[in-house]
Amino acid sequence: MNSSEVRKLFPILDQEVNGHPLVYLDSAATSQKPARVIEVLDEYYREYNSNVHRGVHTLGTRATDRYEAARAKVRKFINASSTEEIIFTRGTTTALNTVAVSFGMENLKEDDEIVISYMEHHSNIIPWQQLAKRTGAKLKYIPLQEDGSICLEDARNTITSKTKIVSIMYVSNVLGVINPIKELAAIAHENGAIMVVDGAQAAPHMKIDVRDLNCDFFAFSGHKMCGPTGIGVLYGKREHLEKMEPIEFGGEMIDFVGLQESTWKELPWKFEAGTPIIAGAIGLGAAIDFLEKIGPEHILDHEHHLAAYALEKMSAIEGLTIYGPKEAEKRVGVITFNLEDVHPHDVATVLDSEGIAIRAGHHCAQPLMKWLNVSSTARASFYLYNTEQDIDRLVDGLVKTKEYFTNVF
Repeated sequence: MNSSEVRKLFPILDQEVNGHPLVYLDSAATSQKPARVIEVLDEYYREYNSNVHRGVHTLGTRATDRYEAARAKVRKFINASSTEEIIFTRGTTTALNTVAVSFGMENLKEDDEIVISYMEHHSNIIPWQQLAKRTGAKLKYIPLQEDGSICLEDARNTITSKTKIVSIMYVSNVLGVINPIKELAAIAHENGAIMVVDGAQAAPHMKIDVRDLNCDFFAFSGHKMCGPTGIGVLYGKREHLEKMEPIEFGGEMIDFVGLQESTWKELPWKFEAGTPIIAGAIGLGAAIDFLEKIGPEHILDHEHHLAAYALEKMSAIEGLTIYGPKEAEKRVGVITFNLEDVHPHDVATVLDSEGIAIRAGHHCAQPLMKWLNVSSTARASFYLYNTEQDIDRLVDGLVKTKEYFTNVF
């Protein structure tokens, strides 16, 4: 199935914006949803809307079966050892905060170290800042190479025997760079630290194998991988999750409640307090079915092709600066750039008038913006439904943008 055929499976893409056929290049923020995922959500609410786990009636049983089937699909999708290691959350942010609070507060003390990098999303910075403040631990940053990549030698020099947590994004939402997570995990473990992976930008685009990576925790969101908003996943090695305490308490996660003491359910339910995100989980399961049918390897190959095509075409525009690796195979389909003397928000506004949707701003990565010595950038992000024609439209739009601001000013 080629990208043009895949595109037809996404109803929202068949429309005009400002009088032009829509070109959606903002999938790093959120992906569009195939018709099948939308249908599955509709089926849940129309046919078997019910709470899960405790009901004995038919609708409750059906909802529970579909909800837990989605957990099994996630387990297989990332090659976890057991469904007990799969916790449904509201998204990557909630998952990372869960690790920082539940694992971090119990295992870190003054003068311990937490290691991240300058490229991290705010969701993989602020939880560790807060953990460091509360425990007296020290937050350290792995420096970046000129192209924004991580050098393993720099990682070895930053991670020490005092390091207790290393938390790195698998793929940068700004630079598109694919980080050497397996090697970083090995360095972390050699020093007695755990490896946490922000997989929000990786899970949609490439094959994930948490056992091969040997990471201790892996977090990702459904909405970036053709699934609904408000659903995410925290994978954790069972040996860690069993020792961790829940950070939310209430219904669903309890075993027995007394007047003064309570006990928790077994994994994974002890971390899923309250009515869970039932429709979201079922929708995520449908999204995984869809992505598995396309094939993660095919998706990454397609993005490498689009990235190479875009890098070549965009590099020919005078005054346009591209950030991140120049080699397409070192990144996913994310290209962040600036057009000389034109603010990124103005670039995005002009492109929107042409029906082209991109993102502009600091992309929740202000420390990286400072490292790049810019206040903001424009970002085009591609996915399985984008084509070379979309790139051509982007390039034409950028040329028009440049011409417009040159003539006006």
